[in-house]
Order: sequence, then structure tokens, then C-alpha cells
Amino acid sequence: MSDQEEEFSAQNIPDVSGKREGAYETITIPVPSEDLTQSDQTEDNESEPEDSESAPEPSGGGYEARSEAQSDQSASSPEINDEEHLLEEIMLPEQVLDSPVYSERHSPTQLDNAVQSPKQQSDDHRLTFLDKIKAVKESLKTSMQQSLATVKVVLLPVGQEIIMHFRIDTFLKYLKDHFANQLSVPADVLQIRCAGTILKNNETLLQHGINAEDTVQVEIFSTLPDLYPIKGIRGLNDASQVITVRVQTGIDQYEQVTVEIIKSDLHKPFLGGFRHKITEIEYHNAGTQTVPKKTLEKCNVFCRDTQTVFQRKKLQQTTNTTSTQMTKIGVYVSNMTDKLVTPGKYFSAAEYHAQRLAAVIVLQTYYRRWHAKIVVENIRRQKMLRLKWEEEEKLRKIREKEEWMKLDYYRRHNPQTKEDFELLYNALELWRQEELECINQTFTGAERKAALCELLEKETQLIASIGRHRHNAYLENQEALIQAFLDKCSAPKAWKGFDGKITEMDTQFTIRARELQNIYKCIMLKNISQDERLDVLLTLKHTVKEHECTLTQEILELIDREVDLMMRGVKAHNLEGLRKRISTLFLHYIKTPLFNPEVARHLKVPQDPLKFYKKIHFCYSCQLYLPSTEFAVSSTAHHVHRCRKCVSLDNETRKRESFLKYKCILQRLFSSEADYEDDSKIAFLMQLEDIQYLTENIWSGQSVLSAWKDLGDLVLVRWDKSLQWSPWNCILLTKDEGAAHLKLTSIEEGYEPTFIHKIKHKHILAKNYFSQIPVLASLMFDDDEIEEIRKQCPTETTPNFVECQRPSP
Repeated sequence: MSDQEEEFSAQNIPDVSGKREGAYETITIPVPSEDLTQSDQTEDNESEPEDSESAPEPSGGGYEARSEAQSDQSASSPEINDEEHLLEEIMLPEQVLDSPVYSERHSPTQLDNAVQSPKQQSDDHRLTFLDKIKAVKESLKTSMQQSLATVKVVLLPVGQEIIMHFRIDTFLKYLKDHFANQLSVPADVLQIRCAGTILKNNETLLQHGINAEDTVQVEIFSTLPDLYPIKGIRGLNDASQVITVRVQTGIDQYEQVTVEIIKSDLHKPFLGGFRHKITEIEYHNAGTQTVPKKTLEKCNVFCRDTQTVFQRKKLQQTTNTTSTQMTKIGVYVSNMTDKLVTPGKYFSAAEYHAQRLAAVIVLQTYYRRWHAKIVVENIRRQKMLRLKWEEEEKLRKIREKEEWMKLDYYRRHNPQTKEDFELLYNALELWRQEELECINQTFTGAERKAALCELLEKETQLIASIGRHRHNAYLENQEALIQAFLDKCSAPKAWKGFDGKITEMDTQFTIRARELQNIYKCIMLKNISQDERLDVLLTLKHTVKEHECTLTQEILELIDREVDLMMRGVKAHNLEGLRKRISTLFLHYIKTPLFNPEVARHLKVPQDPLKFYKKIHFCYSCQLYLPSTEFAVSSTAHHVHRCRKCVSLDNETRKRESFLKYKCILQRLFSSEADYEDDSKIAFLMQLEDIQYLTENIWSGQSVLSAWKDLGDLVLVRWDKSLQWSPWNCILLTKDEGAAHLKLTSIEEGYEPTFIHKIKHKHILAKNYFSQIPVLASLMFDDDEIEEIRKQCPTETTPNFVECQRPSP
């Protein structure tokens, strides 16, 4: 046969095998009808001598007459002959004989009936024809498998992948025509590309180095994508694909295995495998390539119906009566295998149910025992957790108490802030009262006076020591404040972007402030050599020379004076006063907005003096005019009398009270009210004096429940947590009591009526005191009710004010 005929047969054989075995799923690429006609004619010419040699000569010449008629008909109608030939090659011999085309073309006619050969010769001829067809098909199938290659076609730009078999010696024009028909696109528009090279129509895969049984990937795209775009071929994505895998079964022995690829979106887990030690080939378990089985959902087996008994009553009776053969006259039945059965004790239904009930009771007993053990174990575990938590809480409280005592001890021995010195004066007052009480109980007369004088002298020495510590702390704090102020002025501009990153930018003013800060740090350095000090003074002199004013002239004179004294050999400790003057004047230079523009944003004193007129108040104690920020105003005060320094000095000389614990109570109140997020306002209007009055006068400085007097452990919480905090809606408790109080759902259920009445009475006293504030009075009730409460409690409503007359000028 010709090459084109073998090509056509090889392309159609996979369909035949697919029909018979279902192994391959390929795409048949048709060949032009002219090639088929020529191949048919060639096959007919070649098959004539074979038929003449292999087939016996019939006596009647029936087969020759039938073949001549067939050849004449094929010459008159080539299309019908082509269809018949294709049908004979593709279909099985049995299907060819049974097909309608064959029956129509080979139907008996009058001439055939006249010259029909005998039945035996017809059967021999049919067997010879079938053997020939089988041999031809086997040879074609073998040649097709040996010359096929697996082609992976990718349609661009959709990216659809199609796997098919194609002969390596066939022109690529047929592949392009096939996809042009599938895509409804002209064939001359499509281009085939392999490894970046455009393949022509008259080229084959063999010319590009593709051998049989190889795998190659080609891309098909359109040269005119706007007019003829390539779209995906429907019906191929979800279909399964069949490939042929070459497996090595032995040394130089290979076997082709047909594998069906099923596309699935299901994620399959890797179930393991093994690796060949010699060939280094990995093999996966079969479970990895199979669809996992669906697990059935288990029904609920733990339910009440499991132990429920359902009874059904049904009568049973045989439909047919039976008989038993016994010994009688004429019949002998052996009794050698008979057994004597005696009736036992009758087992009634009541006894059966009683036995079942006893068994059920035993089962329930063991189940209840098991359940009780679990409940008791849970209770025991909860008890252990509770005891462990209580022990941890106890240790935590002890630890916090020790830390507080250590902090208090450290603050007393190293005072730095105003609160630390308040603690010192409070401790001094407590010590003085103890010593005074001891002197009054021990001595009388002249001895008592001498002891009091000695006590006064000790107190004076302690006050002087506290004053020295305060002065040192003031100097350290002042230097720290100056450094913080300079750092704030020289800090770059910073803002937060939309991505959360911090962006910083330096301006000309911040750079100037940073330069002045560095010079100030160099001036304040100590224990440096004379040359280094001269360099610092020279830098300072060049910096100050930029502006001419009284301040800069004074700084320049002091710099020249220090340089002259250093050249004369004056010691460093004798120059400390002069250096202090230089640093102070340069600090004034830095704080001047004319020389340092950035400092204007951080000065507390505004540059415009007109802003002071409405915020200046007169202190009747120190006789000074001070800004409003220097006065501590209580929420119940009507006038401003003394500044903060005078109030603190009066406290140090007379009462010597410590307000640190009240500040802690106020801070805890602010923190707890901020967590509610319910727009609570009254709590943030409270001042230190108001908290002190609430704690000492209203709640007597102790917890209402446990009478605990340590102010460090007390908190002011809401009485009714559904309402905002106020002096008439609060209660003083310890931290643990406050946490338990806030967990109550109902106040009436948690406390007794007498206790509730006591709390409400304290709330009325708080209302009477804080009703003097107009803002709070508007939140409470009408003025008539306020006047009525004031008449009932006249002693608690009048605040004590110290009126100081302003001296006459």
C-alpha cells in the first residue's frame, strides 16, 4: 500500500480500537478525498494478483463475475467505491458483511443467481477474505503505533490544552485544517509554533527531530486576532483523556500501558510511596490516584432512645397442620434415638419482665456510678483549681504589697517628685506626734519642756535635711526639663501615612534648633581639656556673632573673660560661676524665637502679653499675680484665694498630709470609667479635694463592707452600674469587693434592705454637698428638693472657707 493509504489507516485505527476496547480517545484528522481515491486504486491493483494466487479457481466463475461487476461499478461511481473501501478497512469483517452498503452493493441479481457458485466454495472464499482483512489490520495497527507521537496542542490566548496522537511523517497542514474546522477559522490565518519556531504546512514532526512515541508541545494562534479570534473548543475540558505510557518491564523490555486521565478539582492527599534504589524512580501508592471514598455521616448513637424498649405483640400460627409417624400395626419405628424430655419449671411472662427489670437496674446502677464518679471528679478538679487560684491571688496580693512597700521605701530615701516630699513630711508628722505623745506620758514640768526643745531641734534638723534633698532634686529635675525641652524643639516633623509607616522630615528651623542643642550640650560638659574647652567657646562665639543685641554682647564678653582667665592659669573650680552664667545666658538665647524660631511652638509663655489679662489672678498669700494654671480650684469653690505653692507650703508647715493615695484612687476611677465608654462626664469633673472629701467625710475612709482602711486597696465604683458614675451613685470598696459588686445582676438580691438604706443615706449627703456646683445640680434634681435636703441636714451643707482679706495698698 502507499504511504498516504497507511497514514489514513493509522489515523482511523484508534477509533476502531476505541469502539472495541475503549482504550484510546484521539481526534481523527481527515485526509483529502483525492489521496483516498488513489490509495484505493493502488490497493485494488495490488490485491488482484494476491487474490488470484491465494483463492482457488471456482468452477462456475461466480466470484470472477461478482468482482468484474464490482470493478465496473467502481469505475462508474468512484465515490460509492471509496465509501465501501473505507467501510471495509475500518469496520470489522462481520460488520462489513452485515452493513447496508455491503448488502446493497452485493445483493444477488439475476445474473448472480444464474452463475452462483456452490455453497462450499462460497464459504471457503469468505474465510480467505476474512483472514486477509485481519492480517492487513494488524499490520496497519503495528505500523501506526510505531509512528505515532503524543502532541499537546495549546490554543493561544485562551490557554486550552488538547492532547492527541499524530503521525510524525504526516504533513502539518492536516493538523492545521483540523483545528481550523473545529475553531471555525480559515486555515491560512492559523499558525503552528513549536519551541519558538513557526512550522510550515509541508513540514512534518520528523523533520524537527520528533521521534515515535515522543511528546511534543505546539502552540496554535491566529495571525489576525481581531478578525478571527481563537476561542476554546467546547466539550473537551471535562472529557477524560487517554494517553499511552511506556513502562519498562525488564531489561530492554518495554510495554505500552493505556492510562485514562480524569480531570477533577478534588484535592487528593499524598498517601506515600517508594523509590527504586537502582533506577531512582518514584512510585506512588494506588490510593493517591483514585477518588477517595465518601464517609457516611454517623447518626447520633448517644440518645435517650438507645435505652428505650419498644414492645410488639404478634400471634403466630402455622398455616398447614403436620403429623408425626408413630408405631402401629404394620409399621415399626425404632426408638433407639429417642430422648426422654421432662418439663421444667414454668417461666411466666411476669418473671421474665422481672428478670429484665433487675438487669436494667444493674445497668443503671453501674451507669449512675460511672456518671457520679465523673461529676465528683469534675467538682474535685474545680475545687483544686479554685484553691490554686486563691493561693495565687494571695501570693499576688502579698507580692503587690511588698512591691508597694519597696517603692514607698525607695521614694522616701530618694525623693524626686512633689509626692515623694509629701510622703516625707507626712512621715515626719507621724513621728512627731508619736514622740509628743510619749513625752506627755513620760515627763512633766521642766523635763517635759527640755524634751520638747530637743524634739523641736530634731524636727528642725530633719526639715533642713529634707530641704537639701529637695534642692538637689530640683536641680536634677531642672536639667532634665531643659534637655527634654531641647529634644522637643529639635525633633523632626513626623506623621503617620496610610500604610502605617512613620514619615519624618527636618525643616530649617529644626536643624537650627538641633545645632544650638549640640552647642549647649558641649558647654555643659565637664572634665574636658583646655583645648577642647577653647574649641567649644570659639564655636559658641561664632554662633552668637550672627545677631547683635544686649544678650549676645554680654555672652561675648563672658566668653572673652573665660578665655583670658584660662590663659592666666586659673583653676577650673574657680571658673564654675562664670561658666554657669555663660550656659544660662545661652539658654536664654536658645529660648528666644528671634534666634531660634522653632522654640516659639513650645514656649508656655505666649509672646503676646494681651493674652495674660483674662487669665491672671492675685494670690492673697504670696501677694503675686499668677496665671490661672498656678491655682488649684475645687469643684465647690466660689473664689480663688491661694496658689498651689502656698497651699503646699501651708500643708508642709501645719497638717503635713499626703495626697498620693487619693491620687491613686482618682486615677483608678478615671481608668474604670473610660472602660465603660458610655459618655460618663461627672467622674472626669472630680478634683483631688473632691475625692478626699468623698473618702474621708462621706465614706469615713474605709470600705463599707469590710471596714478596710488601707487607701491603697480601696476603689470608688458605681453603685448601680447601669447609670453613670457620680458622687451619689458610688460606693467605696476594696478591689476584690468592687469586682464582685460589679458582677451583681440585681442590687436588691445581693444586699439586705438595711445596708441599701445606709448606702442611700450616704448618697443623699453627697448630693447635698455637691449640689453647690451648678453643672452637677442640673443633673440631680430641682432646686426645691435641694433646699429641702439642706434644711434637713444643715451641718453637712455649709462648707468651711478661709476668707483672706486683701491688704490695703
